[in-house]
Amino acid sequence: MPRLVVLAVAVLALAAGGCGDSESQTRTVADTEGLYLNISGLSYQIQMSRYLNPNDVEDSEYLIGLPKGTAPPGGDDIFFGVWVRIQNFSDQPRPSANSWEIHDTQDNVYRPIPIDTNINPFVLKVGAEVPGNGLIPNPSSAPGQGPTQGALLLFKVTIDSLQNRPLELHFSNGGQNRGGSYDLDV
Repeated sequence: MPRLVVLAVAVLALAAGGCGDSESQTRTVADTEGLYLNISGLSYQIQMSRYLNPNDVEDSEYLIGLPKGTAPPGGDDIFFGVWVRIQNFSDQPRPSANSWEIHDTQDNVYRPIPIDTNINPFVLKVGAEVPGNGLIPNPSSAPGQGPTQGALLLFKVTIDSLQNRPLELHFSNGGQNRGGSYDLDV
């Protein structure tokens, strides 16, 4: 009889574990950063989000390559960074998300500032192809080895939006209708 109980517990554990795997493979919404979202064959994870101080040594490096004429943050807005990690578990290359937006609760929408990826290695190349069994950022690169281990998306948001929480990061993969969203930790 004890063998049957042990066997029954083992079968239930396997069934429950299988259900969890299936759920994680189809997750497209996360209430917090750090969770993996699986969209169109790619696994996305927000490593971190925070405001950036252009006068800080580390933060100033993230801002290299801003488009000419980009006004520095004034009294009512800030630079806000989101660091993303994208993994492809398949053998085939796949396009990463080409649309990223931050939404606040007052229907304000913010899009990434297009930083020159040729001179700033920390920036996410929006819509980049993720190689088969590959990772963005490359683990052997500066952003892959850096403190965030993610590629940067830079936004300029109003300070009022920081009070209109949650801030939600919405993205869609490769121009397809299917996308995901994260509540950002602010």
